[in-house]
Amino acid sequence: MHTAIATQASQPPPAASQRPREYLTFRLGAEEYGIDILKVQEIRGYEQPTRIANAPPFVKGIVNLRGVIVPIVDLRIRFGLGTAQYDAFTVVIVLNVAGRVVGVVVDSVSDVLELAADQVRDAPLISAVVDNGYIVGLGTVGERLLILLDIERLVVSPDMAIVA
Repeated sequence: MHTAIATQASQPPPAASQRPREYLTFRLGAEEYGIDILKVQEIRGYEQPTRIANAPPFVKGIVNLRGVIVPIVDLRIRFGLGTAQYDAFTVVIVLNVAGRVVGVVVDSVSDVLELAADQVRDAPLISAVVDNGYIVGLGTVGERLLILLDIERLVVSPDMAIVA
């Protein structure tokens, strides 16, 4: 019994980068994206926000979420993917990033997936709709390909103009 304990203690813990991570997956048009589940506060149905004068087109407005004023950003418009159609599947993912609560509108939420390090590949360096600086990698689950976003970097970027 003592030997078994010594063997377990002598094995180093897995590196943080090697541990599986969970991603909330969602759709924008035909593409599927994933964001770190730890950044997600809640998922809500879409409701028309209050517009803000002179806001960029992708900032749909603000909502009052239990006393917290939350800016709402439409990722379809932000990524230049065409006009968004708001229907029963449209949701707002409420995020807690950089000490701020922000909502992002997506076409639909798929599920939560756990991805091991060997299921994530580096994003290719190509000119794309989404700036490569916001892509942390490409996740593969069977035949599915997920574009994994650094949602915090995206939300706090100066061009978003919603977090000081």
